[in-house]
Amino acid sequence: MATGGVSKYLFVAAVDFGTTYSGYAFAATADLKKTNDNGPVPIKTNVWNAGGRELLSSKAPTALLLKPDKTFQSFGYKAENDYSYLVSEEEDDEGRSYKDYYYFHRFKMVLHDNANLRKTTLVSDVTGKKSLPAIEVFAHAIRFLTGDLFDTINNQIGGELKKADIQYVLTVPAIWDDKAKQFMREAARLGGIEGEQLMIALEPEAASIQCQHIPMGKDGGEATYMVVDLGGGTADITVHQRNCLGGRSELKELHQATGGAYGGKSVDDAFEHFLCDIVGKTNLDKLKDESMEDYIDICRQFEGKKRSFAAASKSNEEERVEGTKTKKEKKESFSVPVVLESLVKTDKSIEGMDNAVKQSPYAQQISFARHKLQISEAAFTKLFQPAIDGIIKHMENIFYNSKFQHVDTIVMVGGFSECKLVQDYIQNRFTLKRIIIPDDPGLVVLKGAVLFGYNPGTIGCRVARHTYGVQSWPTYNDYFKREKRVVVEGVARCKDVFLIYVEKGQQLTPGHSESQVFRALKSNETSLQCAVYISDDVNPKYVDDPGCQLLGTLVVPLDPSVPGPAEIEETLVFGETELFVKAKNIKTGEEYRAQFDIL
Repeated sequence: MATGGVSKYLFVAAVDFGTTYSGYAFAATADLKKTNDNGPVPIKTNVWNAGGRELLSSKAPTALLLKPDKTFQSFGYKAENDYSYLVSEEEDDEGRSYKDYYYFHRFKMVLHDNANLRKTTLVSDVTGKKSLPAIEVFAHAIRFLTGDLFDTINNQIGGELKKADIQYVLTVPAIWDDKAKQFMREAARLGGIEGEQLMIALEPEAASIQCQHIPMGKDGGEATYMVVDLGGGTADITVHQRNCLGGRSELKELHQATGGAYGGKSVDDAFEHFLCDIVGKTNLDKLKDESMEDYIDICRQFEGKKRSFAAASKSNEEERVEGTKTKKEKKESFSVPVVLESLVKTDKSIEGMDNAVKQSPYAQQISFARHKLQISEAAFTKLFQPAIDGIIKHMENIFYNSKFQHVDTIVMVGGFSECKLVQDYIQNRFTLKRIIIPDDPGLVVLKGAVLFGYNPGTIGCRVARHTYGVQSWPTYNDYFKREKRVVVEGVARCKDVFLIYVEKGQQLTPGHSESQVFRALKSNETSLQCAVYISDDVNPKYVDDPGCQLLGTLVVPLDPSVPGPAEIEETLVFGETELFVKAKNIKTGEEYRAQFDIL
């Protein structure tokens, strides 16, 4: 559990395990101590070798290749290139077919909004024909990233570092639920990071910490602003307040994180569906099977254009209509691999790219010539529209709230914030707001996570995303539903009562705790189950009301030799990036403290 005070480790390192790209950053604790609020922060990031290709960012693709025996082969650009080579050669040096390898690409979204998430949850590889437990796949990736990170630091300082000398920080979207956060912690444990050596950082908070040097208020100090964190998988939107206390900055969350699956991957998925509508899903799948390198090349082409694409200005539109010289409409051009052209040509239902274009729903918006597919500006913009609409809707919902109408600054961070079109739409929609986009927004979360790991006390307040409580069995009275009445050892009780600890939307300081004493219902019980529930309602009455769900259960063992019914004090600790629960046997003094198993 994160507490106040600076890190006791020699290095603080953050791992941003992203949907589309992943990377890490680190800094020596001694260097961070020397940094004042106005000085440069000495945080280093890795530069990934893309095998001679142009780097898209300072991160590596979230791609993992496992051998047929499910052991690690490679990650990132190397995984992409290794798998492409295997597909082209059809087998490895030992005669094993490429089809026996496991290639996972952009698999993080299996954790998003997954009510059925378990340790046994499976994730499919890129073929869709093979799957492995997701927790093992994540563990492989985290093990590689932290191992590469350790080697990088060790090489820089001469090999004196021990693995126990590093405080690791793993970033997660703030909109993720408690199950997804615990899943990442468990995956990290399997990947070699134990207990207190790992901290979980919420991505918008990390971004906000990194941006604390940007002047946002009238005096450059106190300010209230919206953080719009647009990553590869999700959009994470919240409101923060920065206060200057005794020469240091403290951040408060004023609005609980909101958002959804509106990251860059949603645009990538739209582009793939667009291609399927033109060349056919079967042919695109064959391209993946026969020439993965060509498929990856198409994806890399699209990634570059996705970031730089911007709609034509109004003046250009007018010039097309009114100018004496007709200006050609802006189009985005993609090289079509020879292999894909051949597949389309031999497909009797299409018989060539020219026919593919004519038969597609986009016949008036695309063209094909000289091995290039050209897409009109309107058609290309449409690929972004669902994501952009989703982002803006969540922003509007916050600004419509009277509490936040005065917020006049929007800070855009995350890799998808680099997209010019997204920037344009947000700027055009919120014309009275000040839009701030830091340099290299894709690394803001990563660097901020290092600062959070160094001093988690920077966050002074968080907002509860749900109502949290426990199942209780009070003495029955007429206030309760008749069907909830039960008799236990001669006493009429009401079952399934939701005893509220914290209400949805409540502001919580880190370490905020709520306790309640419970007595075992039966004198001969050998254990007492502390069941914790969450609800999307502010004031639920019963744990089986709509919108309520069991979060997890902490089982407290009881000693049957101790006379009388046991009394257990159950405490929930809120305000951290993760929920913690502890219990104490009042009679014996024994304490039980853990993150209970919610997977």
